Amino acid sequence: MSDSLGRLYQAVIAAKDLDPTTSRTARLFQRGPAKMAKKLAEEAIEVVIDAVNGKTDAVVRESADLLYNLTVLWASAGVRPEDVWREMERRERLMGIAEKLPKSTVKLSAVPATPEVRRRIVALENRLRKRR
Repeated sequence: MSDSLGRLYQAVIAAKDLDPTTSRTARLFQRGPAKMAKKLAEEAIEVVIDAVNGKTDAVVRESADLLYNLTVLWASAGVRPEDVWREMERRERLMGIAEKLPKSTVKLSAVPATPEVRRRIVALENRLRKRR
């Protein structure tokens, strides 16, 4: 997956200075981060609506649009895909891959990232148990 997003990111970087009348990417860069953020939010909402309505094919299509718009926003903000992967790896060391970092004031970076203190991946396990 990271290879595909890496290629998409490189394509976005290559297209950002093209003619905005022929390139959607260049047009988004011309309109700025606020427009990019709006497009990203619109795509996220479309993914959610289609998922709630059980439209799997539409979720796939809208997710591709979501990833494209996220990649455009990353490029605009100077964020590279490898920056995001590094953060995901850091979180996995601290919390387990299925966990999102809590919004507390606790400094998790002080917690050693050893297997003994790594939390079990419980989010998916709990969901599977509930479905049975």
